[in-house]
Amino acid sequence: MNRRQLLLWTIAAGTAGLALGRARAASPVIEVYKTPACGCCGGWVDHLRGNGFTVRVNEVDDTAPWRQRAGIAAALGSCHTAFVGRYALEGHVPATDIRRLLAEQPAALGLAVPGMEPTSPGMGEDHGPGWNVLLIAKDGSTRIFHAYPAR
Repeated sequence: MNRRQLLLWTIAAGTAGLALGRARAASPVIEVYKTPACGCCGGWVDHLRGNGFTVRVNEVDDTAPWRQRAGIAAALGSCHTAFVGRYALEGHVPATDIRRLLAEQPAALGLAVPGMEPTSPGMGEDHGPGWNVLLIAKDGSTRIFHAYPAR
């Protein structure tokens, strides 16, 4: 490699590093409300951080008031409630679906993965039934945002 090639490579690497740093800095903060006893919530938080999100965890005695604050029905409940931008996240919503939600900006309350789906991020199972990420409309109705197959 000659000096010119080395200089061009160094400039390109530096530019890529700056762009990556800006993307991480611009990543929205996800505010999580979970009970201290829940272990799978920590796995979900690790999943989010591993996918470039900044996450703040708040230990609370009961997540129901946060779910109610978001307008999420108890039937859609899971072990934690989170907020990112103007959206609520209920349960183990994958980072890719959160990024899609933020990119598309639908008129909605947020996303939910009701219950404890064994193959969702943070749960740690390598096989289980299929499950859905639901988009929660402002009127409380839901539709499938992303369907995950059984594995």
